[in-house]
Parts: sequence; structure tokens; C-alpha cells
Amino acid sequence: MDRQQKLVPHLVVDGAAAAIDFYRRAFGAEEVMRMPAEDGRRLMHAELLVHGTKLYLCDYFPEFCGEASGEEKVAPPPVIGGTAVTLHLDVPNCDEAVAKAQAAGATVTMPPEDAFWGDRYARIRDPFGHSWSMAHRLPGAQTG
Repeated sequence: MDRQQKLVPHLVVDGAAAAIDFYRRAFGAEEVMRMPAEDGRRLMHAELLVHGTKLYLCDYFPEFCGEASGEEKVAPPPVIGGTAVTLHLDVPNCDEAVAKAQAAGATVTMPPEDAFWGDRYARIRDPFGHSWSMAHRLPGAQTG
């Protein structure tokens, strides 16, 4: 069976180098690589491993995004006024994971609680506007 990851989230952020540092502190991310832009300030591409799963990210390049360039608008959440995606992490301990993310600079948008579907579940917003949820299975909960 091919176990190569088939779907990789690719985040656009304003401040990719700072985002890498945050994801390291908040989620224990490991940096695999980064590719600086020609301007020497922004990153064209970076790859992280978060809990063993690939996560790509890049800086926002407004000069290459939007109607003027003929491209689709791809921008960080603060620029578009929200996000349509929540990234989810299965973690060993939801409360500890939320506390670690909050200490790193995340905003807790839903404190950990025992959810009706059998998980200890919470949500945060990272300093770059991206929504994350995290959970662990409650003891005795049925798996689905």
C-alpha cells in the first residue's frame, strides 16, 4: 500500500519565517526546507512536518495574486477577512496541546471540552489567522 501523503495543506501567511517559528513552538513542527524569495525577505516555499504530516507554507505575494495579474486571489486570512478551512490535529492530550499553542501565541477560540462524538476537542486561531482544531479520543469512546 502506498503511504505517501496525497493531500498537503499549503498555507499563505504574512510572515512565513515567523510562522515557521510559531508552528515549531506551538505544535513541535520540524522544518524540512525553505526557499527564500529573490527579495531576501519573504519565503517562496517552505515544508514542515507537523506530527509527521507535511505542511507547506509561503509568504503572501500580493503582486502575483488577484485580478490584476490574472491569477486567483490567494491571500492570508487577515487579507480576505477570515478563512474557509480549519486544520485538524489528532493529539495525545488536547488540553496540553491547547496550552502549548496558547503559550506560543495562539488565541483559544473554543476551550477544550468533552464533545458528544467522543473526543476531547478544542479550537485555536494561530497568530496568522489560520483556524486549527485539536482533539484526542476520550477513554471508552467508540471509534468510527
